[in-house]
Amino acid sequence: MDYSLSLPGLMESSCLWEEISKLSQLGFLVILACHLIVGTLKQLRRNTKNLTEEASTERNKSEVKLGFTYRVTVISSLTMLATGVIMLLKQQHGSGSICESRVQVVSVSAIQVVCWVITLIMLHKVRNRKCVEFPWTLRIWWFFSFVLYLVKTGDSLHIVMTNHERVGMSDYAEFIRLAASSCLLIIAILGKTGILFSIPDGITEPLIRKTDQQYRHKKETLYGKATFIQLITFSWENPLFAAGIKKPLEQDDVPDVDIKDSAEFLSSTFEETLKQATEKDGPVKRPSIYKVIFLFVRRKAAINALFAVLSAFASYVGPYLINDFVDFLSDKSSRSIETGYLLALAFLVAKMIETISQRQWIFGARQLGLHLRAALISKIYQKGLILSSKARQSHGSGEIINYMSVDIQRVTDLVWYVNNIWMLPVQITLAVLILHTNLGLGSVAALAATLLVMACNIPLTRFQRKYQSKIMDAKDARMKATSEILRNMKTLKLQAWDNQYLGKLEALRGVEYIWLWKSLRLAALTAFVFWGSPTFISVTTFGACMLMGIKLTAGRVLSALATFRMLQDPIFSLPDLLSAFAQGKVSIDRIAFFLQEDEIQGNSVEFIPDGETEYAIDIENGVFRWSQNSTEPTLSEIQLKAKKGMKVAVCGTVGSGKSSLLSCILGEIEKKSGSVKVSGSKAYVPQSAWILTGNIRDNILFGSPYEKDKYDRTVKACALEKDFELFSNGDLTEIGERGINMSGGQKQRIQIARAVYQDADIYLLDDPFSAVDAHTGTQLFQECLMGILKEKTILYVTHQVEFLPRADLILVMQNGRIAQAGKFEQLLTEKTGFEILVGAHSQALESIFTIDSTSKASQTAAPQDDCESSETMGVNTGLIQAKQKSELNLSQEIREKAGRLTQDEEREKGSIGRDVYWAYLTTVKGGALVPIIILAQSTFQVLQVASNYWMAWASPSTTESEPAVGLQLMLLVYVLLSVGSSLCVLVRSSLVAMVGLDTAQKLFRNMLHSILRSPMAFFDSTPTGRILSRASSDQSVLDLEIATRLGWCAFSVIQLLGTIAVMSQVAWEVFAIFIPVTAICIWYQRYYIPTARELARLSEIQRAPILHHFAESLAGAATIRAFDQEDRFFNANLCLIDNHSRPWFHNMSAMEWLSFRLNILSNFVFAFSLVLLVSLPEGIINPSLAGLAVTYGINLNVQQASVIWNMCNAENKMISVERILQYSKLTSEAPLVIDDCSPPLNWPDNGSIHFKDLQIRYAEHLPSVLKGISCTFPGRKKIGIVGRTGSGKSTLIQALFRTVEPWEGTIIIDGVDIKKIGLHDLRSRLSIIPQDPTLFEGTVRGNLDPLEQYHDKDIWEALDKCQLEDIIRETEGRLDSPVVENGENWSVGQRQLFCLGRALLKKSTILVLDEATASVDSATDGPIQMVINQEFRDRTVVTIAHRIHTVIDSDLVLVLSDGRIAEYDSPAKLLERDDSFFSKLIKEYSMRSEGCNGKAGQ
Repeated sequence: MDYSLSLPGLMESSCLWEEISKLSQLGFLVILACHLIVGTLKQLRRNTKNLTEEASTERNKSEVKLGFTYRVTVISSLTMLATGVIMLLKQQHGSGSICESRVQVVSVSAIQVVCWVITLIMLHKVRNRKCVEFPWTLRIWWFFSFVLYLVKTGDSLHIVMTNHERVGMSDYAEFIRLAASSCLLIIAILGKTGILFSIPDGITEPLIRKTDQQYRHKKETLYGKATFIQLITFSWENPLFAAGIKKPLEQDDVPDVDIKDSAEFLSSTFEETLKQATEKDGPVKRPSIYKVIFLFVRRKAAINALFAVLSAFASYVGPYLINDFVDFLSDKSSRSIETGYLLALAFLVAKMIETISQRQWIFGARQLGLHLRAALISKIYQKGLILSSKARQSHGSGEIINYMSVDIQRVTDLVWYVNNIWMLPVQITLAVLILHTNLGLGSVAALAATLLVMACNIPLTRFQRKYQSKIMDAKDARMKATSEILRNMKTLKLQAWDNQYLGKLEALRGVEYIWLWKSLRLAALTAFVFWGSPTFISVTTFGACMLMGIKLTAGRVLSALATFRMLQDPIFSLPDLLSAFAQGKVSIDRIAFFLQEDEIQGNSVEFIPDGETEYAIDIENGVFRWSQNSTEPTLSEIQLKAKKGMKVAVCGTVGSGKSSLLSCILGEIEKKSGSVKVSGSKAYVPQSAWILTGNIRDNILFGSPYEKDKYDRTVKACALEKDFELFSNGDLTEIGERGINMSGGQKQRIQIARAVYQDADIYLLDDPFSAVDAHTGTQLFQECLMGILKEKTILYVTHQVEFLPRADLILVMQNGRIAQAGKFEQLLTEKTGFEILVGAHSQALESIFTIDSTSKASQTAAPQDDCESSETMGVNTGLIQAKQKSELNLSQEIREKAGRLTQDEEREKGSIGRDVYWAYLTTVKGGALVPIIILAQSTFQVLQVASNYWMAWASPSTTESEPAVGLQLMLLVYVLLSVGSSLCVLVRSSLVAMVGLDTAQKLFRNMLHSILRSPMAFFDSTPTGRILSRASSDQSVLDLEIATRLGWCAFSVIQLLGTIAVMSQVAWEVFAIFIPVTAICIWYQRYYIPTARELARLSEIQRAPILHHFAESLAGAATIRAFDQEDRFFNANLCLIDNHSRPWFHNMSAMEWLSFRLNILSNFVFAFSLVLLVSLPEGIINPSLAGLAVTYGINLNVQQASVIWNMCNAENKMISVERILQYSKLTSEAPLVIDDCSPPLNWPDNGSIHFKDLQIRYAEHLPSVLKGISCTFPGRKKIGIVGRTGSGKSTLIQALFRTVEPWEGTIIIDGVDIKKIGLHDLRSRLSIIPQDPTLFEGTVRGNLDPLEQYHDKDIWEALDKCQLEDIIRETEGRLDSPVVENGENWSVGQRQLFCLGRALLKKSTILVLDEATASVDSATDGPIQMVINQEFRDRTVVTIAHRIHTVIDSDLVLVLSDGRIAEYDSPAKLLERDDSFFSKLIKEYSMRSEGCNGKAGQ
């Protein structure tokens, strides 16, 4: 049976289309006419009523300038009208068509002419009305006319081919109409009229919508001012390429994004969309995020969909025409040469339409991804600033950063794949129609096989979705732990826990690895199924044709094979589509869950206008709780009335609710009942200092304008003047991440200055004096609270009783209630608990007075000893304050640039080095598996070509010819070759998955070990965001993408070589054009690469600041809200998004710029080969093999572009490898263990520490911080270290733990030079209680004993000694009670007690206390000091303290000044001299406390 279209069948098909087109055109005529009449009537009504506005009158007076788009529209419409009129005149003098009479044909042409006349009238009205966009009726009409003329042109061409006719005038007219309608289609999709008008001041600008006008302040961009032709060809990128080829691009060289691509515009549009959806669904029901995203993207997505469908249609023209082309070559003698050239032209036009539409939809999809990413990142950031406390605890910063990096990326990838949803049915339908045309009922078998293959996706996708969800959960856990470890790296190193937490990270990565391997293994199986699917479909189809007796000619087989190859695209894309949907759905659901989390109560605090109340703060019957689930409230029965200008002090024991009281005034804690009224603006100083990365001045100004006098007064009041004098760049000195290069006191004073500068009405200060020394605390209280803020309302939490007497009101907190309220004298007389706090302070003060008076007596009894140590004699009583240095080591390269701690992120320049590729390829088994992968793909390609070659050779040229071999043998050989090729795919895909993941795992381990072994200098100078972006998004690229990308580079080259081999065998002359075109392609690639590579690098670098800014904002969300700075931080986030979008958008556009040019060149190579085949005399080439060449040549443009695109894309992705390798070769600390120099197991047994000429400097060119320190701390003694901020106290401790290495000199502990032993051996034998208490997420037991070395009995004993046992026993989980991220479910004082518990468990011979009890009250501090004295009585205790009574009973006191020893002797000896620094410090502390003590004594 011959299933090719016979003449009657052709007539029937053509006539059916004539009927459809006639009815459709008649319908459109009615619609266009109605639209025109309605528009005209509206205009007449307006003119009659004279309702012309002043603005529109101005616009009517303005001169209209017609843009390029409008001119093209009019020219194309006139062309359509002219060809319609010519055809109408011709038909009046001719006969009817094969379907209709002459009258019917003329009437159809007349309808077309009338439609185009109405179109031109409507275009005239569009001009008069100065419309921004063309009416939808016109745009739909243009789309329909394109489809109409595309089908008619194809139909005419098919009739010419089938009937061996010559090309007539009507056929040329159809070609002209198709070209004109193609222009109108593109304009319909874009929608813009391009009309410009001159406004009265003479400026010419395009018409813009009102919603855009607020963003007009942005400068004009390359993309924004591009012409119609530039948009199609992407030549608007040319200036950027011209700049990029001359020098490596910097961020400033990259143009801005267009207004409508800016984060500001997109975030506001997304908010409007969300608002509309909420209004539609009602306030109770929250709109689905899927619905909001759909409404947000629908307009742009619809345009992309039109381009995508057009591309799909155009791509199937080639397979449709192959049979005709083979028939033409087989029977050249009876055909005109014009027919062949017309066929070649049809091939070329189809490929050109495919290229333009494909590039536009891909560009549009990427652009839409940018829109969605900017909108979602801004929304996540906005949500992060208003999360409730409970929600904040359930989402760690690492997890939220994953939302911003990985999840957002997956959502944007989904946008790219979503066009396949409507392309897929179009492609399959067209494929089946073409197969039906050639193979008849054989197409049913092809459809069934295709659907069966696609059905295999359902279980595969279900598993893939499950794996993706597990991968994301595992990645969240790893990123959460990574973020926590990086934040607390100092603690880990000091406690020698770095190996333990390294193991924890590796274990979390191990879980992630298992799910990654399962996912990639499934992906390899999926690749095997779908690379083998064309084989399965073709075998099924050809087998069915043989069974049904359908004759397989070479033309039909080749057309079918070409169709199967085209069908590969939707089948290949389907697993990717479903995988992207699986990943995208998981990510969208995660983002939706986060966006629906509870927020801070907006109405918990009522703001009263100034003048309406005498109270600044008024709380009545307040009941508050941090968590909705808790049965017991955090605060209850709160009654507080603070008049304006009052100073209210808040005190109480650890965990009594002091900080929570401030939080209820800020609205941070959930209000269960009662009322909170606040009158005036607020400023807040949190207990844990929150400092932004940047310079000191920016931190103090905090968004306010700089006023010199006000600023200077603030700086002076906050005791920062001397610090500024000593900083390298004054107040412009840069602060490291989290203020890491500032001492605790400096950070505290900077944030107090920030609050003071805001000039608020109400100040909420949470323990502002704990981190500063006695002298500075007094100065702050006098000059700041009682000086510059004397007219303000202040609530200050404090543990230092000496600051209580001057308060107008004192609140004593106990168990979440205000136990007492009143003035100092009043509370002392009530005898209800307050006197215990004061009594503890009095006892501490008494110990100072006792030692002071004892020393005075001894001074009277005996003259001062002349033989004082040289350390004591060299005292400068003026005591110059030391030059401020970092608390932690700052390496030389950091400090070389004055004032800058955090340098710009390092980036490579120029091409990705071969060593990066080599390092990646040889990571696993030295690269031995790479040749096997390439061999497997090469074998696949050879077998594929061989199978197709076999079918083309074995099939007869015509239906009358006999096949070269039997049908069974032909099919058997084809099946064997095809199955062999599929098995090669299985080997290749499995090896790529295995090698890729193993490489990613090995590189991850190398990077992780390198980072955790880096010195503290690295963490001081490197924002956490930089490390997290590598561990998150870059590692994700290594895990899932880079192996596939590199593989495709090789695979696409192999495919291209196969295509060239097939084409050159048939017509070697094609090399005459192929070689120069290839040379041009290579030149284009080399021209493109320098710009694209730097854009990709800049894009990666600009991602980290978004994450870093977000992490900082999350940490300081309470402060940001307290200062009402949400808008400023949100705008800063938008700017950072745009900084990332700029290089990303232009890099993506650059890729399309290159792809467009390569596709055009490939199209001309293909067209040349077709013309060559048409022009060669008959008999020179085998028509079947020529058809095979055309079958492969159809994909030449895709393959050639694919090679370049894959190489460029792989190079862009290799930047992730380059960035990870950068962090795999960091400078390491000294070895953890030195086998030859391990100290004895009982070392140190005595605990004596000898400093010999110790000098510490932070860079070679900088002066020493510690200058020749020589002294000995005797074993089993208590040594106190005092000195003003920046005198070198913390540096001395760092030197002891070797977080900073000595420049000269030695430290010897019990006869062992600590430089000669391993760091782990040193740090694990020492104990420290740091100034900033650190808790890790987990349990109470895990925080006290992370190494699992102690029994529960020992842990309970330690808890009892550090005053925590009762609190822990009351919790539900006891030792397994949860500790959330940063320990935020425990107060700062309780966290400090946990740190004490660790030291009590460890029982080291040497204990260092660094301001260890700064955050606890005096009543708690007293017993703690007793515990320390008792538990460590036979151990060496080194104490740095601001509370003088904690060092007054030390055996020796070391006074440091300017990095030198100012004094070193027993407290009694030092107090004998009135001019000693220690005496002055005691006197100052005593004077400050005497008033308090005196009142207490009364």
